[in-house]
Amino acid sequence: MTIVDNRKAFHDYFVEERFEAGVMLEGWEAKAIRAGRVQLKEAYVIVNKGEIFLFGAHISALSSASTHVSPMATRTRKLLLHAAEIKKLIGKVDRSGYTLVPINLHYLKGRIKCEIGLAKGKKQHDKRETEKARDGQREIAAAMKVHRR
Repeated sequence: MTIVDNRKAFHDYFVEERFEAGVMLEGWEAKAIRAGRVQLKEAYVIVNKGEIFLFGAHISALSSASTHVSPMATRTRKLLLHAAEIKKLIGKVDRSGYTLVPINLHYLKGRIKCEIGLAKGKKQHDKRETEKARDGQREIAAAMKVHRR
């Protein structure tokens, strides 16, 4: 079940591969995410010293859940993947010019997971082309809807 999507990821990047990662969260963060107080709009994934981190994800604290801690809404959170997956991702990012982008946060067996994508950036003309194709599909769907009646 999806908690939040990063719509901008598919607008700005060609996502070629997807990976599911666990997220190291504090208790108040898990409660806030379950309440839907999270944004991935300006978030991205960085590689640092052989580890992968989610940077810039904004989690707003609940007033009832964070009474004894001073919450940081946009702190860096570590992503948990298998060692082989981390090596593969680091190799692609370093050598091939790929970028890691967070695609969504979702639940899996009661745990909060982050889906990250191995992506290449789109140029401006690619974005326009995608938009034209989407508009064309929308027009076709509207014509089919009218035709069925």
